[in-house]
Amino acid sequence: MVTEQEVEAIGQTLVDPQQPLQARFRALFTLRGLGGPGAIAWISRAFTDDSALLKHELAYCLGQMQDRRAIPVLVDVLRDTCQEPMVRHEAGEALGAIGDPEVMGILKQHSTDPVPEVAETCQLAVRRLEWLQQHSGEPAAGPYLSVDPAPPAEERDLGRLRAALLDEALPLFDRYRAMFALRDAGGKEAALALAEGLRCGSALFRHEIGYVLGQLQHEAAVPQLVAALARGAENPMVRHECAEALGAIARPACLAALRAHAADPERVVRESCEVALDMYEYEAGPAFQYADGLERLRLPPGQSLSPADP
Repeated sequence: MVTEQEVEAIGQTLVDPQQPLQARFRALFTLRGLGGPGAIAWISRAFTDDSALLKHELAYCLGQMQDRRAIPVLVDVLRDTCQEPMVRHEAGEALGAIGDPEVMGILKQHSTDPVPEVAETCQLAVRRLEWLQQHSGEPAAGPYLSVDPAPPAEERDLGRLRAALLDEALPLFDRYRAMFALRDAGGKEAALALAEGLRCGSALFRHEIGYVLGQLQHEAAVPQLVAALARGAENPMVRHECAEALGAIARPACLAALRAHAADPERVVRESCEVALDMYEYEAGPAFQYADGLERLRLPPGQSLSPADP
């Protein structure tokens, strides 16, 4: 049983800019796991922060929680042109993830947004809502516990899926369906096919490829992720996802790349490497779960979870 006081203590960590970013991320993912109106309220409060990376993750978590009570704040963030494009994009994707048809109007409105990443995200979210209406609900649960912007394609042939993934003449929704089918198939061939997508034209698409490779955690994609992270001219949104993917894959080559960009001039990349190094420690260590805010809160005074604790 979690008390209101515990939710508040975790929420205070999330909204405190003096806390290390890693601690705030762990608090965020703890709140996501707890759910409920209190968690949503604390997550919503943090949208005033000056870290685009943190705000992007706030929107992501609200979408994954699939709680209608998060719709108003996500609509506000999507509409707010003072928010960074990667934050507005994630708010649009989160509205699609929640899956309530009441947001169809706002998503259609922003499907022609002047920011390409926002427009493409909202177009995808509209297609997802239409798919849900046509198929009477969510797709069958796959091997990953995530609510994706498109259901996986029914095709199982990896060669055909790769062809669809890389065909820039196809609708983005269909290419995303191929992407998630490749992820669900897993293995080296699928990882290498996905990694080819890091050279495709849409920054939104490349960013999603980075995210999916982080879920897949196959080391065959490490060289392509390292190369994308190193491309200074690449969209920061893409580099951010590549950094976090490397943290999740957690191989020695990943560690070297993340350390190399820990002082990157682009803030969102720098912060992503900071968070990814924390994720690397978690993946390589004995900890039971990454979202350990509650566990930390309940520790006796003076005791820590790991030597890496501040």
